[in-house]
Amino acid sequence: MSNTNLVTIGIDLGKNTFHVVGLDATGAITLRKKRSRNQLDQSLGNIPRCLIGMEACAGAHHLGRRLEKLGHQVRLLPAQYVKPYLKGHKNDFRDAEAIAEAAQRPTMRFVPVKSAEQLDLQALHRVRSRLVTQRTAVINQIRGFLLERGLPVRQGAAALRLALPQILSAPNDNLSPRVIQLIQDLAEDWRYLDRRVASMTKEIDELADQDPHCRRLMSAPGVGPIISSAMVAAIGTGDAFHKGRDFAAWLGLVPKQISTGDRTILGRISRRGNRYLRTLFIQGARAVLLQRQSWPRHGFAAWLEAASKRLHSNVLVVALAAKLARMAWSMLAKGPDYDANLLGRTA
Repeated sequence: MSNTNLVTIGIDLGKNTFHVVGLDATGAITLRKKRSRNQLDQSLGNIPRCLIGMEACAGAHHLGRRLEKLGHQVRLLPAQYVKPYLKGHKNDFRDAEAIAEAAQRPTMRFVPVKSAEQLDLQALHRVRSRLVTQRTAVINQIRGFLLERGLPVRQGAAALRLALPQILSAPNDNLSPRVIQLIQDLAEDWRYLDRRVASMTKEIDELADQDPHCRRLMSAPGVGPIISSAMVAAIGTGDAFHKGRDFAAWLGLVPKQISTGDRTILGRISRRGNRYLRTLFIQGARAVLLQRQSWPRHGFAAWLEAASKRLHSNVLVVALAAKLARMAWSMLAKGPDYDANLLGRTA
């Protein structure tokens, strides 16, 4: 059948090869091809403009931007939403067919195609997160070596940083020369990682200061350059969500619901969605709770005062993180109009 009948195309992405399945208006398969990365642009550039669905995975945003330049409508789908449409045993062509089926559904939730700037900012955050994790591992290893030899150090990186020179310089029968040398090497790794983290943080701060969306988000309590830039990198202007509650649910900051019939059962938070951004909002909420003198300046001060008296501290942190996420989305999506309303409420 001619490619002029194509309405929807599903592409199962691979490293070097792509499996393409096209459907017509009735849902029948009219295209079933395997294409290399170099052949894909030419193949899809020679067909009429249509809807193209892909799973939101590595390389999908780059390919999505290229296909949009060819005039196609691109929809990226979370992989877990494609699986129910898979028929029979799994193979690449059936995956592509399931993607094409799911992309047509009117109630399906899609992932917006990220711009190159968003991906660059997201890459900075991922590298910084990896460096922070490595630094924590080095600190824990130093602490573990000292503890095995009867030298406990008070919790916290600052306490270990202060105690380490004295421990290594003072004569101690518990530490062999080999262990001292190992700890000195680890301390050098720690200093190197500190420099790398500081450099990445400075770069993120500079990018956040230049972006108007990040500057607007940083006016919210508990939100600084790291949270604001990570949020812009993840969701752009927030067009994928209809309201702030949807964004908080996507972060996994709402209770997991297991309900049936007339019974509504709410458990602990779902922890789905962007784990990194959820962690940042929880850290921001903890920072707000530690500065009790600043509560009267916030629009939710009355709620925070009442909630702090009836909720456990950990529950309060998550509830406040969800509220901050909803506020941040509103500030991002509504722009200066929301800022004016917020200032009016906090006055």
